Amino acid sequence: MKYTRPFTMCISLLAFTNFAFSQQEEAVNWLSFEQLNAALLEEPKKVFIAFYADWCSPCLLMQKEVFTNKAVIQELNKNYYAVKMNVETTDSIYFGNRLFINERTNRRNPIHQIPLLMAQQKNKPFSVPAMVFLDENFKARARYFQYLNTRQFLKVISNL
Repeated sequence: MKYTRPFTMCISLLAFTNFAFSQQEEAVNWLSFEQLNAALLEEPKKVFIAFYADWCSPCLLMQKEVFTNKAVIQELNKNYYAVKMNVETTDSIYFGNRLFINERTNRRNPIHQIPLLMAQQKNKPFSVPAMVFLDENFKARARYFQYLNTRQFLKVISNL
């Protein structure tokens, strides 16, 4: 009998700890291009693509401040398929029955083929952050090549 109370308290503490850690914070449901391909075939939806680089300070700031904002998360998860891609990846990516690679690996500015095709600015070098907004038919509706704060980003995605 005298061990019942400590045992019950331990079980209660374990149950509470398990419940507390099982509650996950909301986050953007980032997809890979392969997952995007399958999702678009199943259900057409608007697409948001964020191109970034690990060394890009504005990209890191957007990841920390914008893509963790509850309103941004809800809007992206509800109305968009969201894809995030490191422009310097060396991964081969299959998308739309085509293979895309990084032909510039081990060179200066090793930008992968996908961002070069989707987010290249006319008569300007490629730069990050680069964001592409596509409609349900995968047609580009807007491209941004700059840091957008939370307010600016929400204005953009709610107007598309």
